[in-house]
Amino acid sequence: MSLTSAYQHKLAEKLTILNDRGQGVLIRMYNIKKTCSDSKSKPPFLLEKSMESSLKYINKKFPNIDVRNSTQQLGPVHREKAEIIRFLTNYYQSFVDVMEFRDHVYELLNTIDACQCHFDISLNFDFTRSYLDLIVTYTSVILLLSRIEDRRVLIGVYNCAHEMMHGHTDSSFARLGQMILEYDHPLKKLTEEFGPHTKAVSGALLSLYFLFFRRTQGADQWRNAQLLSLISTPPAMINPTNSDTMACEYLSVEVMERWIITSARSCGSCVCRVPCTSPSSGRMCYRCTRLLRTCLAV
Repeated sequence: MSLTSAYQHKLAEKLTILNDRGQGVLIRMYNIKKTCSDSKSKPPFLLEKSMESSLKYINKKFPNIDVRNSTQQLGPVHREKAEIIRFLTNYYQSFVDVMEFRDHVYELLNTIDACQCHFDISLNFDFTRSYLDLIVTYTSVILLLSRIEDRRVLIGVYNCAHEMMHGHTDSSFARLGQMILEYDHPLKKLTEEFGPHTKAVSGALLSLYFLFFRRTQGADQWRNAQLLSLISTPPAMINPTNSDTMACEYLSVEVMERWIITSARSCGSCVCRVPCTSPSSGRMCYRCTRLLRTCLAV
């Protein structure tokens, strides 16, 4: 990757912005899930007996709900359409934000691949960290979205009420409904999405190989390597240690584990399925497998 490409596309800036935005979307998905999981805080019309048949109909037909020819099934929704719009607008817009966040992540990951970016935690620490953080954030958003049991009902009821009030469906509903269906099986869909990005993800994770194994060694191995000793060279104890990768020394094992496990899950363990067509790719395949197994065993 040339510096011109990196600066022209502002990749580092976009990664930072998307990570911040993703955290906000993730928090809102968590709040929706928490709210809808508790009968005391769940939207009241989801608990009304009069709405029960309408909600079942919407959930069954989602996203192809014929509002105009379903007046009998959707009668209770029509009576409370104003209250539904008022109560569910923030919920619906949060789901729309997930869709828009996904679009921007797609665009950025494709741009990074087109620019043939090289990720190495010891060479471009902030860039690599932001890339892996984005994968974790995006995967977390999608998995949390798929665990909101009332997601179809919330989106479907809002759109029905919107069409009853304005005479047409919301402009985002068609794409949003399709996205919700796609993530009924989130890990399968994530595997498809990250398939084209296997090379970049694997490269970023492989740069953690030696760092992760050194940080997860036992105390005996640290002592043998003189990494954990207070008496081996007393005169040198007050001398500062020079390192070209100092930022990596402050990287917690927990963060690295999150990167490795989440990337492997979202990519369908693509990091363990790098084509072994040469000795170098064979070593990469072995290191990927060992890295994941060690992380899971820690």
